[in-house]
Amino acid sequence: MKNYQEARKTIQQTALKAYREQLVTGTSGNVSLYDRENGIMAITPSNLDYQVMAPEDIVLMELDGAVVEGRHKPSSEWRMHAGIYAKREDVTAIIHTHSPYATSFSVLHEGIPVILVEMLPFLGGDIPLSQFGMPGTFELAENALAVMKSRNSCLLMNHGVLVIGKSLEQAYVRAQYVEDAARICHYSRQIGQPQLLEENVLEALREKYHLTR
Repeated sequence: MKNYQEARKTIQQTALKAYREQLVTGTSGNVSLYDRENGIMAITPSNLDYQVMAPEDIVLMELDGAVVEGRHKPSSEWRMHAGIYAKREDVTAIIHTHSPYATSFSVLHEGIPVILVEMLPFLGGDIPLSQFGMPGTFELAENALAVMKSRNSCLLMNHGVLVIGKSLEQAYVRAQYVEDAARICHYSRQIGQPQLLEENVLEALREKYHLTR
């Protein structure tokens, strides 16, 4: 079997960074990478403190749930990750956070509109809200995919944040921008009504960054 030590190390370090930057609390959230060539998903284990998690704790499994290697149970949200990898061939990295500002919008049942220029190149536009799905189900993936057709992030209703990418580095930057947009939207609401970018500006930005709607 292929040696996944580097992938496991990258996942562990990304998860620990998310914990230290307060994108997750306790043992919440999960991180994964998918090796499409060999059909192996590497994912954080269930209910393990990020501060003691080691690369060897990362679970290797197939998308149908079969564990290939690991001394712990995989994240309870492995179905969400697997469901997305199965339907989006362009995705090889997924991060699920509970970052507080963004999650507060998911609790309000609101997406985050395009209030910042940076949201176009990094997030593809606004941050949509997916419909509620029961934790630990493939339904979470289906609901997220439904709103991420031209996006790389979404809010999981009453749950948290989901970001996708071609690498964990890319996905992590997107998770940071989701929280940044949510924080700025929150702050702006404290002093007034956020003013959205006008459609002609959005069109110009889409053209500049070669984005689709």
